[in-house]
Amino acid sequence: MTQSDTHTTPQPHVTHTVLNQSAPRRDINEYELNTVLREAVRRHDGGWADDELREIGALVGSEQFQHDAHLANTITPELHTHDRWGNRIDEVEYHPAYHRIIAASIAHGSHTRCWADPQPGSHVVRAAGFMMFGQIEPGHACPVSMTHAVIPSLELQPDVAAQWVPKALSRSYSPDLSADKQSAIFGMSMTEKQGGSDVRANTTVAKPVGGGGPGAEYLLTGHKWFCSAPMSDAFLVLAQAEGPAGEGLSCFLLPRVLPDGTRNVFRIQRLKNKLGNKSNASSEIELDGTVAVMIGEPGRGVRTIIEMVAQTRLDCVLGSASGMRQSVAEAVWHARHRAAFGATLADQPAMAAVLADLSLESEAATVTAIRLARAHDEDADDQERAFRRLATAVAKYWICKRGPHHSYEALECLGGNGYTEDFPLAMRYREQPVMAVWEGSGNVIALDVLRAMTREPESVAAFDAEISLARGSSRILDTHLDSLRDHLGELARLDAASAQRRARSVVESMALALEASLLVRFSPAPVADAFIAARLGEDRKFEYGALPDGADLSAILERH
Repeated sequence: MTQSDTHTTPQPHVTHTVLNQSAPRRDINEYELNTVLREAVRRHDGGWADDELREIGALVGSEQFQHDAHLANTITPELHTHDRWGNRIDEVEYHPAYHRIIAASIAHGSHTRCWADPQPGSHVVRAAGFMMFGQIEPGHACPVSMTHAVIPSLELQPDVAAQWVPKALSRSYSPDLSADKQSAIFGMSMTEKQGGSDVRANTTVAKPVGGGGPGAEYLLTGHKWFCSAPMSDAFLVLAQAEGPAGEGLSCFLLPRVLPDGTRNVFRIQRLKNKLGNKSNASSEIELDGTVAVMIGEPGRGVRTIIEMVAQTRLDCVLGSASGMRQSVAEAVWHARHRAAFGATLADQPAMAAVLADLSLESEAATVTAIRLARAHDEDADDQERAFRRLATAVAKYWICKRGPHHSYEALECLGGNGYTEDFPLAMRYREQPVMAVWEGSGNVIALDVLRAMTREPESVAAFDAEISLARGSSRILDTHLDSLRDHLGELARLDAASAQRRARSVVESMALALEASLLVRFSPAPVADAFIAARLGEDRKFEYGALPDGADLSAILERH
């Protein structure tokens, strides 16, 4: 036998048999699995929409919807300033998956269902649907939120509202820019590069076409530093009005397409290269003799658009809470399907403590978010309106700030998998900070709380009445509530500079008091007791998973 007649037969060992990986978390119902959300919806008069919310839960939990969410965040929007022949078009192209997602969200009323069908619990039902869609794909929630939030501001100008509100209420969606559309998506653009949150420093000028005034046409010229969702059909913008009808910072409705079908001047200069929120295009825009209509009184632009801001701030809370739910759901699912050192991760005491602590944070955020949504319903009395004025800002500050670290800790529960873009928690980690930045970063919100307490003292009384409903249930909580009352009294006596230095500390105490009191009233005792001990107790720690001895981890995790 010659050497050429011999050969070695390959003897491969099977290296790609997949063992000990968590099962795919797909084709599940996100509403039926979310005990905390379901309880909150029913508790706050939204149970009449259970079937509708269950339908949304099945949709967003489907493999196809999850795949579309992945596509929308990896094949990101692309700006086309000109067509092939050199015509200026200022269009943003999205992957079809994005359009499928926002079309489904609009079809289920995530934008304006509470305005279209006002009744007790309408805001609650809208919030729950909005949260479930945003839990899986958060970027599209930006234009959905702005379309929801624009209604109260538009209604300040009845003639304009008569034209635009029916379009905003429509449950149909078309990405085309057309004057013939019977539906509309709204955006907003307030900030400019020289001012940021100081919108009164804006330099965009609005010159009247005729006599000017509310409902009249103006021509706007200026540069807007942030304009989210630039392919929306119309925008609320701020500009410095000129002319005999009145001057000063005013609010305007700016359509992308004019009634005769021509494009308004809306030059998209560039898309922002953002840390997260990738599926949603944010842009800088140039206005140059751009047609717009005044909404509200001249010089009262902030007061007009603040109606929209109040609603979008609530949606920041809803968005952060839904992000926490995604983080907990993915982390707990992984830990229940993966083993190490002889037991599933969820049964390892150290991991169980982390998961339970993350779950406490998520439950507190969800319970607070839905309570706030109920306070925004049309049947709210004066005390409810006063409560929501202060509580929305307090919750926006705290819950949105808790989001980024919460998502990081959940990501770590998945180990290396969590750090890859193949799993959704990398996207969520990049997404959570935007909720804290959008509609007022931390200092802006904290100062707004001070402003509310000074100008609307009834809001402090309403907030105190709400958190005091839990008095007598916990010595630790009662001590915190007493201390908070003392701090609020001291704050009222301080000069402006000293009050500002104390603002963050006081708002944090207010937020924890609100969350703890709601958990005492609405969640099982093991949840409320563990949260209070971990967040308000003398032995509280900084990192998730350092829960006090005696915390009932199993009872907490059963709900998640």
